[in-house]
Formats: sequence, structure tokens, C-alpha cells
Amino acid sequence: MSLEKIENAMREKLQYAPQLGAKLKFDFGDDGVIFIDGTQNPAILSNEDEDADTTFVTTIDVVNGMIDGTQDPTMAFMTGKLKVKGSMGYALKLSSLLEG
Repeated sequence: MSLEKIENAMREKLQYAPQLGAKLKFDFGDDGVIFIDGTQNPAILSNEDEDADTTFVTTIDVVNGMIDGTQDPTMAFMTGKLKVKGSMGYALKLSSLLEG
């Protein structure tokens, strides 16, 4: 799954979710970033590398697995496939929304 497809899947899931109340970023290294401004309703997604309340450092494959239900976010975190910089509260909130 490409960055664009992940962004579209996130946009669809966040469209019906309650307001996150924070700015979140997925950092995929050389593959780019997805920035979510969850202070807006609905959340605004972009590929800008802006400051975020919580940053998730991972790969596109891990997030794809979280979205399609083949990757448990907690296991990804515990095995080091997903690193969280910032608030764990926002991390838990977002992971429950993205799970397939």
C-alpha cells in the first residue's frame, strides 16, 4: 500500500471519528510523512512535516497492517516496529480508530 492509499484510508476512518484534539504525525522516514491535524473537525491530513503532539515512527507496511487488521498496534509498539514520541494517550486513541 502506498502513502497515498494509507492517507485515503485514514481520511475515511477519521471522517466518522470524534475529534482527536491533537496534532499527530506518522513519520515513514524516506517514504514521507502523514500529518493529521486532529484539532479540526473533520481532521485535516497532509504530507507536511509539521510539529506534532505525538509522532509515530514506523514503516508503511506496519501502518497498512494496522489498517487492514493484520498488525496489532500494541504488538508493533512492543516489538519496536512502532515508536511513539509524545503522548501515549493520543497513541492509544488513534490506534483504536485505525484498527481494521
